[in-house]
Amino acid sequence: MSDILTLSATQARKALDGKSISALELTNAYLDAADATVNLNAYTAITHDKARMMAANSDARLAKGCGGALEGLPIGVKDLFCTQGVETTACSNILNGFTPTYESTVTENLWNDGAVMLGKLNCDEFAMGSANETSARGAVISPWIASEGTASEGDATDYTPGGSSGGSAASVAARSSLMATGTDTGGSIRQPAAFCGVVGIKPTYGRCSRRGIIAFASSLDQAGPIARNVEDGALMLQSMVSHDVGDSTSTTAAMPNLLGQLDDGIKGMRIGIPAEYTVDGGGMDAEILTAWENGRKWLEDAGANCVEVSLPHTKYALPTYYIIAPAEASSNLARYDGVRYGTRVDGDTLDEMYENTRAAGFGDEVIRRILIGTYVLSAGYYDAYYLKAQKTRRLIQNDFTDVFADVDALLTPTTPSSAFPIGQKNIDPITMYLNDIFTVPASLAGVPAMSVPSGLAANGLPLGLQIIAPSFREDSMIRLGRSLEKAAGFSHMASRGAVGRGAVIKGAGA
Repeated sequence: MSDILTLSATQARKALDGKSISALELTNAYLDAADATVNLNAYTAITHDKARMMAANSDARLAKGCGGALEGLPIGVKDLFCTQGVETTACSNILNGFTPTYESTVTENLWNDGAVMLGKLNCDEFAMGSANETSARGAVISPWIASEGTASEGDATDYTPGGSSGGSAASVAARSSLMATGTDTGGSIRQPAAFCGVVGIKPTYGRCSRRGIIAFASSLDQAGPIARNVEDGALMLQSMVSHDVGDSTSTTAAMPNLLGQLDDGIKGMRIGIPAEYTVDGGGMDAEILTAWENGRKWLEDAGANCVEVSLPHTKYALPTYYIIAPAEASSNLARYDGVRYGTRVDGDTLDEMYENTRAAGFGDEVIRRILIGTYVLSAGYYDAYYLKAQKTRRLIQNDFTDVFADVDALLTPTTPSSAFPIGQKNIDPITMYLNDIFTVPASLAGVPAMSVPSGLAANGLPLGLQIIAPSFREDSMIRLGRSLEKAAGFSHMASRGAVGRGAVIKGAGA
């Protein structure tokens, strides 16, 4: 079984076609790994029976030679995607007991292509967080340990896997899921991917339907894959995307054949290096700068031409995001009132019932963002804050449009540091928000971006580099990611991530 867990998704798919393994064997190996790594708290629910039933159905289809692109591949699902018949809570107490009667479009696409559901993955409550510490189900622990730690899990410092898709990234790194779904509002796929040494892809806004994904900020939320390598990420993304008449923001633009262009190379491509992504004031680790310079050299060695570019409004991206996102959250979360579904705490009046329910159901970070959002949307402050933020967002979008007239893509760091210990930054929200400084601009512009592992920090924790491409040019982004991956020796780091944490080694079969 341990050998099965070393297979990438594309390798596993070929093995299934070749009948050297069965979907049930593959699924059981990952179910065992998920059970053995419960100490990471990556899963909120492991759906053993459902997974085995879906795997058996995959084996039947494979026997007839009619398997889909993801036939028999076991994946984890972030607890933000509605899954028919399986509790979906967005890791919030206010949705306790909510079991959807329908499937999200993204997960339905995956099941139609033959993927097998392992279970639901932990995330920050309503995707609001950068460390997976706001979840009502408890914090997720990274499968990585710093090199100064000991081999004994009890003695090792617990590090964050990043957030909000921390459960997704941790499960892929620990090999307790082969691939996983994530959502990205301001970096919630890319930042945890960087912290966990895996690949995370945020496609162009509108590529993946938002129908059936519990909303945080509707103009920013976008689903995407977290995978062990770029090829697996491209494979999964190809299945996730579709036009959906049930989502008014869903695009009709055709997705290029990502796998067909994977190894086309990057010779002659122009890559922008934005000057504004160097953080002043000591907020950026020197190792990140070194990794960035290494990435530039790798791309140039592969035939690309790297040039300095400017995105002048980048410095306004973080404050702009933390006005727009809370504003949209305050509107989206108004529906959770204890009347229709989820938690209800009675009171003597209707207003008191609302107050009691929301006070009991929402965590501190969600309440903070609702209050901020309500404030900036209020009559006295709408023009001063929300309207100004929307105008600034347009300037940020224009920056990307202007720079992409001259370059094919951008190369930046994904995060200003490697992963930090759990609890280190949760006292000061502003310090936590700064983790999104490199990922937020692409989200505001709606352009595709991905994080690729680029090396290890001195303490042995992963570092990631971010590739940002023009809208609907995921093909260019994937080719660049493949080139970086080859130069950085990604397969070694993927193996390191699976065995980086004491007792997890034996349990995950790595």
